[in-house]
Amino acid sequence: MKTLEDKKVAILTDNGFEEVELTSPLNALREAGATVHIISLQKDKVKAWDHDHWSIELPVDVDLTEADSEDYDALMIPGGVINPDQMRRHSEYVLFAQDFLEAGKPVAAICHGPQLLIETGMMKGREITSFPSIKTDLINAGAHWQDVEVITDNGLTTSRSPEDLPAFNKKMIEEIAEGVHETRPVFGATH
Repeated sequence: MKTLEDKKVAILTDNGFEEVELTSPLNALREAGATVHIISLQKDKVKAWDHDHWSIELPVDVDLTEADSEDYDALMIPGGVINPDQMRRHSEYVLFAQDFLEAGKPVAAICHGPQLLIETGMMKGREITSFPSIKTDLINAGAHWQDVEVITDNGLTTSRSPEDLPAFNKKMIEEIAEGVHETRPVFGATH
């Protein structure tokens, strides 16, 4: 059943995303009927990481400097150790993700992907999971971290690792099908 035929989803990434953490959600979204664009500051292509080595390259559909969050219904952020750390250092990625959270649009992030969301200042009070190595970072950002397969909190879907992809993809699609959720205020470091 094509439940997302009228939805447009942005996958925000840089080089070093864990291959399956982008390709599996990408395929699931397309199978559900969504239009999906890979968005990056990288020109033309982004390169995947596969466990311990560089792997495939995927085309960048939209340059982040030309992307408008208002053109998309939802955001997906793949993990990998390299990718989120690269993105969190660039305000363009942070602000793009923040736009989705501020608008109450569904956001899905897996593994290390929530590292980018920390930089938005909007994790305070959120129920969340992630790869265990960033648990303390998320707790310090005010999130309520749990070691579970998948968590959804007001349109934010998170999972721990590639093993959780079936549950992550299912919940991500459900949340995107539901549409906009209640928005929350931005919590900066000074609050």
